[in-house]
Amino acid sequence: MEQTRFNMVEQQIRPWDVLDTNVLDLLIKIKREQFVPAEHHALAFMDVAIPLAEGIRMWEPKLEARAVQSLNLHASDSVLEIGTGSGFVTALLASLSAHVTSVEIVATLSAKAEHKLTLNHFTNVSCAIGDGAEGWGEAQYDAILLGGSVPLPPTKLLNQLKTGGRLFAVIGDAPAMHACIITRTSNSFESKVLFETNIPPLENVPQPERFVF
Repeated sequence: MEQTRFNMVEQQIRPWDVLDTNVLDLLIKIKREQFVPAEHHALAFMDVAIPLAEGIRMWEPKLEARAVQSLNLHASDSVLEIGTGSGFVTALLASLSAHVTSVEIVATLSAKAEHKLTLNHFTNVSCAIGDGAEGWGEAQYDAILLGGSVPLPPTKLLNQLKTGGRLFAVIGDAPAMHACIITRTSNSFESKVLFETNIPPLENVPQPERFVF
């Protein structure tokens, strides 16, 4: 199993421009298979999205790693994650930051992820059940990660960034989506396209008005 894990990092993740040694080390340390549903353990290290529940899927390992790397987390950072999913990305975020607030709309997924995080001794994560598509509470964060795609930059969530804060989101409509990192400056936002991808939409995300002929 450890050889398979090593191969995942070296053959899937590192070639996808994930070069941050802190992230790469975590992918060896944190046991991804513990966060994969039992019926899909054989897929734990494969380059596939793994079904979780209600159409929600665990991202491919390379996407998980690239998203976390893009946030450039620091040990003092507070993080908001919209879409707990399996809890594996939550574990990566928690390992690199001071605290993670992770919001999941599917109660059963949240409970399973919280249990797995507890078993792996993560004490700096607060799991919450709810709809975070249009923001979560009033707090501001150093980093925000969205677990589903959005058609447009998420204004309400961007406003929950501190100055200098970063938000990772996959923006656009299928099949032409772009993974972006958006940084809040003192008086505006700066967006950078990282790569193209295609993931399911964030549940209940506001949709723009569509022109109909």
